[in-house]
Amino acid sequence: MTPQEIEQAAQSLLEAEETGQQTGLLSTAHPTITMDDAYAVQSALIARKKSTGRRVIGWKIGLTSRAMQQALGITTPDSGVLLDDMKFANGATIPAGRFIQPRIEAEIVFVMKAPLKGAVTRDDVLAATDYVAPAIEILDTRIKRTCPTTGQPRRIFDTIADNAANAGIILGDHRFDPAKEDLRRTGAIVSANSIVEETGLGAGVLGDPVMGIVWLSERMTQYGQSIEPGQVILSGSFIRPLECPPGTEIDADFGPWGHVTCRFD
Repeated sequence: MTPQEIEQAAQSLLEAEETGQQTGLLSTAHPTITMDDAYAVQSALIARKKSTGRRVIGWKIGLTSRAMQQALGITTPDSGVLLDDMKFANGATIPAGRFIQPRIEAEIVFVMKAPLKGAVTRDDVLAATDYVAPAIEILDTRIKRTCPTTGQPRRIFDTIADNAANAGIILGDHRFDPAKEDLRRTGAIVSANSIVEETGLGAGVLGDPVMGIVWLSERMTQYGQSIEPGQVILSGSFIRPLECPPGTEIDADFGPWGHVTCRFD
């Protein structure tokens, strides 16, 4: 994609979010789009949001489960940016119309106390982590899920450009030392309107949620980025996304880690 096409794509994504009207697939409009193009669109989108006073508070990792990667024909996760206005309190009611097609996922959040950059080890990640906590990620789709003309589904390029489909984050109330927890066996029972829809364990995230942070640190080096102290990292979902039409009440029961809940007005 040319620099002009990248800026135009970012603007169309911003307008989709502001108007609630989805834009078309970038992978259809630009058949030769690359990962670098997609991350360039994401960066241009985030730059527009930062210019209005919004602040980066962390990062998200997506497409970490083997099932999701196989469905998209890929072998790598993706990442997006968390901004301050994406954060909701535990138990929050999400205002009607805030998102276009909201879905949720259950995840483990890492809150950092030291920077990470480049190739790091699992031990490096644990040493740099202040605490871990349970969380819900809210997803949204500013790009259409399928092309209305060809029926082609979104590709990873579309998702990356759309800030890895990130829209919100809800943190649980309890904090834990990752060095003292078995994160591979930490999981949740996730209910929508009191019906259990999904269960999962942290091992569904690249075999170990810590490895998501290892992957993110190395990926960010390609684009001159790094993980900073105080930032929040969504390490990847261990359940499939759950649709959240108006009136949906979500309860993610993390057992000894407590509950994370929200309601879509």
